[in-house]
Amino acid sequence: MKYKIAVLDDYQNAALESADWSVIRDRADITVFQDHLNDTDAVIERLLPFDIVCVMRERTPLPRNLVERLPNLKFIASTGPVNASIDVVAAADRGIVVSHSGYTSDPAIELTWALILASARNIVAESNSMRSGGWQRTVGTELRGKTLGVLGLGRVGSEVARIGRAFGMDLIAWSRNMTPAVAQAAGAVLVSKDELFEQADILTIHLVLSGRTRSLVGAAELALMKPTARLINTSRGPIVDEQALISALRNNQIAGAAIDVFDIEPLPASHPFRTLDNVLATPHIGYVSQGLYRTFYEDSVSNIGQWLDTRQAS
Repeated sequence: MKYKIAVLDDYQNAALESADWSVIRDRADITVFQDHLNDTDAVIERLLPFDIVCVMRERTPLPRNLVERLPNLKFIASTGPVNASIDVVAAADRGIVVSHSGYTSDPAIELTWALILASARNIVAESNSMRSGGWQRTVGTELRGKTLGVLGLGRVGSEVARIGRAFGMDLIAWSRNMTPAVAQAAGAVLVSKDELFEQADILTIHLVLSGRTRSLVGAAELALMKPTARLINTSRGPIVDEQALISALRNNQIAGAAIDVFDIEPLPASHPFRTLDNVLATPHIGYVSQGLYRTFYEDSVSNIGQWLDTRQAS
């Protein structure tokens, strides 16, 4: 019997090119889906025939009410070391194995700085102007001597701060559990939450989404920011109160925002972030790189292969 594998949300049709799937093709049929389904019933209908589901990060959640309605599901191959959108307890209750892959933060760190630089120098607007025959429409902002505020100095935030030092920026940081020693180790000064928002010229968010961080950045925090400041978010959309940010941008309370993550993904076609002049938006590509995709899918193929070996042995 051949097992059936569903590879979900392969937007760029990159999964099969990022790893050698031939090592399991004699034991499994592979179906790749490039589109994304939001409706739970539609996801269930699609996945009913499959024994194995390969999910990319958190694109398609697998909560209990979905897992329990997939009687054929035996194995979930998730990319990344953790996936908060999979109910692992529900999977365990049904004897479904969940595997994970390796990960590196380098692509997210690099994209954060791509967004900071592109936002500060109005790169997209100037490029679009050039394409339409224009010339020098905006005046950019240099970074040296400016204040980089880092919300969270973990694996990503500390590296983002390190690069900020290379640009000659002054570094300040805050998070609930941060100590002066942690901030100092990253070359930053620990300040209060209010001071972080008041003083930062560039404020970049690097926190894990949780009950404590959801809507941590709201109207009150945005109101503290300088009118010349810019907000950068490559972590998770719901850390920022989306409606509060839209209001702040529409009213020009801040100079702009550069955002790679959103409350709803893919971002709805009519969403204001697609049209506001002071928003630079990218489609959650912080981790979308050739090297990391190879890690994700090579590890997934290896994990699936090892599981198939155990099934054969038993």
